Amino acid sequence: MQPDGPEIRRRRERCGYGLHRFAKVAQIHPAYLSRIERNERNPQPEVMARIAHGLGCGIADIQRDTTEHNDERHHR
Repeated sequence: MQPDGPEIRRRRERCGYGLHRFAKVAQIHPAYLSRIERNERNPQPEVMARIAHGLGCGIADIQRDTTEHNDERHHR
Protein backbone atom coordinates (compact mmCIF):
# COMPACT_ATOMS: atom_id res chain seq x y z
CA MET A 1 0.00 0.00 0.00
CA GLN A 2 1.61 3.23 -1.12
CA PRO A 3 0.48 6.35 0.70
CA ASP A 4 0.44 9.79 -0.88
CA GLY A 5 2.49 11.36 1.89
CA PRO A 6 2.14 14.99 0.81
CA GLU A 7 -1.64 14.53 0.53
CA ILE A 8 -1.75 13.06 4.02
CA ARG A 9 0.19 16.06 5.33
CA ARG A 10 -2.10 18.52 3.49
CA ARG A 11 -5.22 16.89 4.87
CA ARG A 12 -3.76 16.66 8.39
CA GLU A 13 -2.83 20.34 8.39
CA ARG A 14 -6.18 21.30 6.86
CA CYS A 15 -7.86 19.50 9.77
CA GLY A 16 -5.77 21.55 12.20
CA TYR A 17 -3.65 18.69 13.49
CA GLY A 18 0.01 18.98 14.36
CA LEU A 19 2.21 15.96 13.68
CA HIS A 20 2.33 14.73 17.28
CA ARG A 21 -1.36 15.24 17.97
CA PHE A 22 -2.43 13.44 14.80
CA ALA A 23 0.04 10.59 15.42
CA LYS A 24 -1.71 10.06 18.74
CA VAL A 25 -5.10 10.01 16.97
CA ALA A 26 -3.81 7.46 14.43
CA GLN A 27 -2.09 5.48 17.21
CA ILE A 28 1.35 5.58 15.57
CA HIS A 29 4.70 7.06 16.52
CA PRO A 30 5.19 10.66 15.31
CA ALA A 31 8.49 9.75 13.59
CA TYR A 32 6.69 6.97 11.68
CA LEU A 33 3.97 9.40 10.59
CA SER A 34 6.63 11.83 9.43
CA ARG A 35 8.28 9.11 7.33
CA ILE A 36 4.91 8.18 5.83
CA GLU A 37 4.30 11.83 4.90
CA ARG A 38 7.73 11.95 3.22
CA ASN A 39 6.93 8.75 1.26
CA GLU A 40 9.75 6.93 3.05
CA ARG A 41 7.50 4.22 4.53
CA ASN A 42 4.61 2.16 3.19
CA PRO A 43 2.37 1.39 6.15
CA GLN A 44 0.25 -1.69 6.63
CA PRO A 45 -3.42 -1.44 5.60
CA GLU A 46 -4.50 -1.18 9.26
CA VAL A 47 -2.32 1.90 9.73
CA MET A 48 -3.63 3.47 6.52
CA ALA A 49 -7.17 2.81 7.75
CA ARG A 50 -6.44 4.60 11.05
CA ILE A 51 -4.89 7.55 9.21
CA ALA A 52 -7.84 7.78 6.81
CA HIS A 53 -10.33 7.53 9.67
CA GLY A 54 -8.54 10.30 11.57
CA LEU A 55 -8.64 12.49 8.47
CA GLY A 56 -12.29 11.70 7.76
CA CYS A 57 -11.62 10.23 4.34
CA GLY A 58 -11.26 6.88 2.62
CA ILE A 59 -8.00 5.01 2.17
CA ALA A 60 -8.17 5.57 -1.60
CA ASP A 61 -8.10 9.34 -0.97
CA ILE A 62 -4.64 9.12 0.60
CA GLN A 63 -3.02 6.53 -1.68
CA ARG A 64 -0.64 7.29 -4.52
CA ASP A 65 -1.84 6.49 -8.01
CA THR A 66 0.82 3.97 -8.99
CA THR A 67 -0.39 3.88 -12.61
CA GLU A 68 0.44 7.54 -13.20
CA HIS A 69 3.98 8.17 -14.42
CA ASN A 70 3.89 11.94 -14.86
CA ASP A 71 5.54 12.93 -11.61
CA GLU A 72 8.86 14.78 -11.44
CA ARG A 73 10.96 11.71 -10.71
CA HIS A 74 10.29 10.35 -14.19
CA HIS A 75 11.26 13.56 -15.99
CA ARG A 76 14.80 13.93 -14.69
